[in-house]
Amino acid sequence: MDEPSPAGTESTEPSLSVAAPPPKSFARRHWLALPLLVLLGLPLLGLTAWTAIALNWSYSTGKRAGYVQKFSRKGFVCKTWEGTLYTDIAKGFRSDSFSFTVRDDSVAHVLESLSGRKVAVEYEQHLYVPTSCFGETEYFVTGVQEIPE
Repeated sequence: MDEPSPAGTESTEPSLSVAAPPPKSFARRHWLALPLLVLLGLPLLGLTAWTAIALNWSYSTGKRAGYVQKFSRKGFVCKTWEGTLYTDIAKGFRSDSFSFTVRDDSVAHVLESLSGRKVAVEYEQHLYVPTSCFGETEYFVTGVQEIPE
């Protein structure tokens, strides 16, 4: 007969429990999601950084004077304010047209009310904006004032 072993000693009989397999690594558990995240996430992150830099860094700033002849809100999905300013050499002779975009609604409403009058617009030039969703031109008007004639 088997005698019970004294307390504190271990039995030499084999155990019947089966050891669990080691847990899989994070990469093995998400083998499909990680490449998909890299393929979609990195270009999206790059495009976001490019857009932020292009819209916040100004290549040049300036001021133009003339008459606002066209000004409208355009776009199917992304609505932007687009306009054209004509400069005059002499009364009645157009010399140059300046197409611009306005991102600020308050500036757009002032420009809308001054349409047909002589104005001076302050602008910033933003090069390489990746999509026309932010504006059709690279010139973004930041301020406007009426010039008395």
